[in-house]
Formats: sequence, structure tokens, C-alpha cells
Amino acid sequence: MLRENLTVAIEDYLKTIHELTLTDGRATTNRIAECLEVTPASVTGMIQRLASADPPLVAYHKHHGAKLTPDGERAALEVIRHHRLLETFLQQTLGYTWDEVHAEADRLEHVISEELEERIAQSLGNPTQDPHGEPIPNRELQLPEQSWVRLSDLAPGQRAAVQRVGSPTPELLRYLSSIGMVPTTGLAILDRSEFDDNLRIQIENQPEPVVLGLKVTQQVYVEVV
Repeated sequence: MLRENLTVAIEDYLKTIHELTLTDGRATTNRIAECLEVTPASVTGMIQRLASADPPLVAYHKHHGAKLTPDGERAALEVIRHHRLLETFLQQTLGYTWDEVHAEADRLEHVISEELEERIAQSLGNPTQDPHGEPIPNRELQLPEQSWVRLSDLAPGQRAAVQRVGSPTPELLRYLSSIGMVPTTGLAILDRSEFDDNLRIQIENQPEPVVLGLKVTQQVYVEVV
């Protein structure tokens, strides 16, 4: 199925399945429905449609969720490349803040041409990461190998550098900016609460430690140093 035959809804499904596979290990019907704010029945119908497309874009096994085929993966990465390049362009060229770019890129990612995508990439110097630290697929639609872990997985005494934020919600991004936790920032884990898994963290260049719960630490990905 050529890209011009893909609807906005199909591209959103493919992108969501790709991202859930990376973060959760699989893309279940309920998780896809939650991310796209649709009913599980709607998800089932769309997945069946994508699985029967020519060529098939997903493989679906009941109770195991949906998995992108090579054609589905390529289509998903094309949309993701558009989205992350647009986010970077909006921030670096038009002065948007990192909590503003996601919604705008969501609207534009489906309509830009491959020529415009290439011109944006060249004008930005072919960036490899978007404002949230997410890797940008290259021209061959390949993503680099990643060795990131969730901040919530770290133990007291470990040090790390922030790499990306998994949730682009403006409220979370604004909060992380307010405490200085942005991509490339270093941090150290001082303590973990056994009761609720809250982490007490010293963030680089910040005067006082902060205490963060799972709602935040499960969305921040770091590289242990």
C-alpha cells in the first residue's frame, strides 16, 4: 500500500503500534485504544483492515496484540521522521517551546511532501534527535540502537544523563523544564522510598534535590553513566 493510499487514521495507528512495541514490548488492543482514545472494538476493526491490506501492514494474533510487518514498519517510520523533523523545525526555526511542538507536528506530519521533509532536514543540518530527545529516523528510515532505561529503574547511587521524555504531554514537559530535567542533563539518584518507589534525585545545576514519583520517572528515559 503506497503512502498516498494511507489515511491519517491509518498512519496514526501504525505510529502508535510502533511506539507501543518499543516501550511496552507489544501493542495490545486495549493499549492502542487508550493511546488513540477510541474503543477497543474500533481498534480490532482497523487492525483487521490493516492485516488484510495489500501488502499487509500488521500481523495480528489474538491475546498477543498487533505487530508491524516490514511494510507497516516503513510506513510508520516515515510518519515518525516527518513528525520529529517538524518538531525540531518548529523549535529551532520558529521559536516554539518543547511543550508546544507536539500538537502542531501531529497536524502537519500527514500532509508534508517528501521534498519538503528533505528540505527541512537539510536546513536543520540533518538532526538526529527531536526536542524531546527522541531519535529521528534517517533518510533510509533506520533508527539507531538505543541503550536507554526508564529513570524509575535506577537505584540509589547510580548516575545517569537524561536522553528523552516518553510522554509529550505539555504539562509534564513544562514541569520537567521547571526543575531543569531536560535532555543531556546529568542526575544522581540519592534515595528510593520502599513504600511508593519515589526517587530523591539531585539534578545537575540545581541547588536542591527533588522527589519524583512513578508518574514522572516512568516517562523519562536515561543513559546510565
